[in-house]
Amino acid sequence: MELRSWIDAEHEGLRDRFAHAVVAHVPAARWRERAGDGGSSIAWLVLHGAWHEDLAIQAAVQGTEPLLARWRADVGLGGVAPSSGLGEAEDPAVTAAVDLEALPAYAEAVHNATATWLAGADLAALADVPPAGARIAELAGVDPDAVPWLHSMWAGKPIAWFLQWEAIGHRQGHLGEMVSVRARLGLSPF
Repeated sequence: MELRSWIDAEHEGLRDRFAHAVVAHVPAARWRERAGDGGSSIAWLVLHGAWHEDLAIQAAVQGTEPLLARWRADVGLGGVAPSSGLGEAEDPAVTAAVDLEALPAYAEAVHNATATWLAGADLAALADVPPAGARIAELAGVDPDAVPWLHSMWAGKPIAWFLQWEAIGHRQGHLGEMVSVRARLGLSPF
């Protein structure tokens, strides 16, 4: 299998699995429900995964403003810090503010933007190391003081890493969590 086809298939598969494993079984009105102590809601996991992918591919890799800059008010995040949604632990105030109709549209827009970038990306450049920290601070207001762990984690990483981890692996991991939340909410078809 050719590398671009493999990457496209992995990335596109996330959209399909999300639609079939989560959207088809959990009404959006229940996306804020947290199953169990300390677990995250589907709304948080969708926001978190989409924001990471958006920030990574749009800002860190491409050096463009992330989509969330245009979607922030629609998604319900107009009054929260730019770094909100990036941490693994759910912030209930942020989740409560999220517009459950706009959130899936934002996540879809992020997925489509990554797919469009990937279609024209020079795969020979995957080893290049973008100035991720400077870009996310300048283009998204995600400063090192707010999320030092993210700046540290992204420092010195090649474009391939942002694609493999932030656009695919990280999203896949949280999709598994969403399926677990679905089951703990009693909405599992199994």
